[in-house]
Amino acid sequence: MKVEDLVEEKTRSKSIAEPIIENVAKVILGKDYAVRLGVVALMCRGHILVEDVPGVGKTMLAKSLAKSTGCSFGRIQFTPDLLPSDVTGTSIYNQKTGDFEFRPGPIHTQMLLADEINRATPKTQSALLEAMEEQQVTVDGVTHPLPSPFMVIATENPVEYEGTFPLPEAQLDRFLLRIHLGYPTFEQEVAILESQQHGHPFDSLLPASSPELILRLQNETRNIYVDPLVKQYIVKITDATRRHNDIALGASPRASLGLQRAAQAQALLYGRDYVLPDDVKDLVGPVLAHRLVLTAGSRMQGSDSVGIVQSLVEEISVPGARVGSRA
Repeated sequence: MKVEDLVEEKTRSKSIAEPIIENVAKVILGKDYAVRLGVVALMCRGHILVEDVPGVGKTMLAKSLAKSTGCSFGRIQFTPDLLPSDVTGTSIYNQKTGDFEFRPGPIHTQMLLADEINRATPKTQSALLEAMEEQQVTVDGVTHPLPSPFMVIATENPVEYEGTFPLPEAQLDRFLLRIHLGYPTFEQEVAILESQQHGHPFDSLLPASSPELILRLQNETRNIYVDPLVKQYIVKITDATRRHNDIALGASPRASLGLQRAAQAQALLYGRDYVLPDDVKDLVGPVLAHRLVLTAGSRMQGSDSVGIVQSLVEEISVPGARVGSRA
């Protein structure tokens, strides 16, 4: 492929992603970084965990992403009495035909909001594992594929712990990114009041893309070039988490793959066909921090995984700017 064709292809891909970001930003005011991370996860077939206090727009972020991409949307309100079959679906006996018929659950959608996921029991939480990793669910020994594109956006409140069940490490490791929205600034909150005085911006939101274009964007993301030195840089970071004295459980190889894919998506968003070390540095916190388990001593001292990851990045030398070519 000619250089001119590559440039044109990246420009087209960027023109698919940027309108989605701009569209969601009409609803989620002042949170451009969080919105961009959501689109990055979508571009590399990832799932996101939105962790923040109530009322900052976690649910609206998921709904806006679904509406902006033209994807079908499903919502599951996780509660302690929710059963795995309430998520995946179940087989029901049809007396007329004498056969069992599969009734799909709400997970059979393109974009799923798992609202307050930590309120469900571990057994119900585990119903998402196969879907998030393999894009399919197995019910009564029969495998049912999920639609494409497929994305899980889970929310949880990090403050209220009564009646909740901590997400197991296997579940956390399947989330590509953890996103924090945070409180808006004074000016942003005034703008929110003004924008919703006569109605909600979401009500007038129109699709900025389509599922077919999203699939094309996902395929193009995987073609972004990653230099061997950048790959080594990624592994050096994840390997350092496994050797740190304050970390009981470090990042897995899945985390390395996730960091590479996220960096590819960010490079494509910026119109490049190659990944820079800066792409990796920008995404280390959202990709790695939630996967780490700190030692009891470090938690007692007030350490947090985001701070530890950032300190590790500062200690690891950045590879030289050597950019290869796929041609």
